[in-house]
Parts: sequence; structure tokens; C-alpha cells
Amino acid sequence: MVRRVDSLCPSGKDPLVTTTIDPAALAVGTTLPELVIHADPTFVISTALATRDFQDVHHDRDKAVQRGSDDIFVNILTDTGLVQRFVTDWAGPRARVKSIALRLGVPLYAGDTLTLSGTVTEIDDTLITIDVRGRDSLGEHIIATSVIAVPDLEPK
Repeated sequence: MVRRVDSLCPSGKDPLVTTTIDPAALAVGTTLPELVIHADPTFVISTALATRDFQDVHHDRDKAVQRGSDDIFVNILTDTGLVQRFVTDWAGPRARVKSIALRLGVPLYAGDTLTLSGTVTEIDDTLITIDVRGRDSLGEHIIATSVIAVPDLEPK
């Protein structure tokens, strides 16, 4: 299953997924549904400003090019937020992010598309570890590990 969201909410509808994990179907190796996000210039600029990152390479194309970049690009706080959204959309509204360790690869430039994918790598009681990857047209943009707590996994 692939979920596609253009920018933040282009349809005017809330893209929030409110499903929860089925504990019986959860196992190491479980893959999360992909999330595809088009990073148009409005997305790049608005997310930089929302995270209070006023560095010009995130909102001024001319300055970004002067500094050696091909275009404006998404900032790391946005990437971290996208990873958080990706894992909590999958896990459901009761999931809580315990940690995100993130490494950046190639830039995500305005006009490109990011595809997030994930795989469950560890399950320990109510904690789930997920390997998250984000790819764009240049290659691997995000390499992350997230640990989430899911109270619904507690034994009854």
C-alpha cells in the first residue's frame, strides 16, 4: 500500500491515518506502507519557517545557488518531523516516539519527491524499533532509526 500526500494538505482534507497496529500481525521484518511527499517550493520554505530555521538556503533560491547548491532544500528539522509522522501514522494515535536517530544523505531539493519506507527491526514489549529510509531522485536522503512506544501491545 502506498499513501501519497502532495505537500502538506493540498486536498484540504486531513491526511492523518488513525489506524492502530494489530499485535497479532506485527513481527520483525514487517514493512510499513510507503509515504510519498512532493517537496514543492512552498513545502520547503514553509517547513523551514515553521521550524524557525531562517538559513537562506531553505528559502532563497539565489542565495542557495550562490552557496553551491542546486536549489533551496529541506532542512533537517523537517526531515525529523517527516520521520515522526511516518512512524506514528503507521502505529496509530496512541504511539509515542521515544527516539529518532537520523543521518542525512543527498539533499531533498524543491520540486523533488521523497518516498519514505520502513521496516520493523526489533520488538521489545511495548517498544518497536523501525529502520526508516527516505529516497529522492538523487538517492538516499534520510537514513533513520526510530523507537516508538505502543501501549496497545501491552499484554492484557
